Amino acid sequence: MQRLQAGGREIVLLGTAHVSRESVEEVRRVISEEKPDRVCVELDEGRYTSMTQGSGWKDLNVGKVIRQGKGFLLMANLVLSSFQRRLGKDLGVKPGEEMLAAVTACQELGVPFSLCDRNIQVTLRRAWSRTSFWGKMKMLAAMIASVFSEEKLSAEDIEKLKQKDILQNMMEELAQYLPAAKAVLIDERDRYLAARIFQAEGSRLVAVVGAGHLSGIAAHITAMAEGRERTDVSDLDSIPPKTTAGRILPWTIPGLIVALFAYGFVRAGWSMSSAMLLRWLIIHGGLAAVGAALAFAHPLTILIAFVMAPIGTLNPFGKIGLFTGVAEGFLRKPRVKDVENLAEDVSTFRGFYTNRVTHILIVFFLSTLGAAIGNMITIPWWLTMLFGAK
Repeated sequence: MQRLQAGGREIVLLGTAHVSRESVEEVRRVISEEKPDRVCVELDEGRYTSMTQGSGWKDLNVGKVIRQGKGFLLMANLVLSSFQRRLGKDLGVKPGEEMLAAVTACQELGVPFSLCDRNIQVTLRRAWSRTSFWGKMKMLAAMIASVFSEEKLSAEDIEKLKQKDILQNMMEELAQYLPAAKAVLIDERDRYLAARIFQAEGSRLVAVVGAGHLSGIAAHITAMAEGRERTDVSDLDSIPPKTTAGRILPWTIPGLIVALFAYGFVRAGWSMSSAMLLRWLIIHGGLAAVGAALAFAHPLTILIAFVMAPIGTLNPFGKIGLFTGVAEGFLRKPRVKDVENLAEDVSTFRGFYTNRVTHILIVFFLSTLGAAIGNMITIPWWLTMLFGAK
């Protein structure tokens, strides 16, 4: 816990662990003892509504999500929530329960409260837009590995997560692994939360935030109080437009494939270009089909993966996962129970595969990954054929 003096006001920052029983009890105690004019809570309107009204994933249309190009984003969202859910289940505490405890304490004591976090979808979309394709793969792989790990964390381990030195090490690891994601998930939210807390009404405030944000928020609030940093964070509430490089990048692989194929035809005629085409179709389509098969996709979906992989690659606005995900969703439509049990199913490996909602996402993910690996193999092979042949 940190106490700050900012512009003649006292701000108490209370750092918590999101799946900690002790944090739940500490939040209630601090609000009761401090008797603040207002409490700021690290929640956004969407998460608060979902947690209190149980809306969850009821309105999820996975086919629409994939068609909108948000399949990776949804999978990351589900995997992240399942990881917190699993930890909370082990410890008997729901993820974010300490934030709801803060709201409940405010309602019981008649203290105004503010939801100060940025919309979670904006946060994830900003992080996703800044991350490369392979960065997305690394992020999902790390998250999925953490979900299906057999390692158990005790309540003592969770409480240790509130220690500054351990959290600092975690932030440094994330910065090295995926610096773009760290900038959005940690640095931007530190500034956003600090601004919302600083702008809150009242001369005595309590802010309930995740322990990982504590030092960053304190530094930003101090800078704002001293006039060294602006409090307007509207720029963090939108999805930044694509840069010139970002608009050009989707055309890079299709352009390279077409250019190499054309060069092969000019250099050696149809014999060379047909050999190149055959290898690409077999390797690229084959690995996309293998990815779909590893996801236990419908046989027709596996065939679609093989046939449509080249079209998915040559179209800069679509990926093979778009075809396979939509096909799997049509062939094996999610049932009512799949949506109702989604939150529970995503916490286990078996549930991820058997729930038809997440199964569609696995088909989407693995077929896309297979096609990408196919290009990584084929393009160097083509270069060897074109420039290495004597």
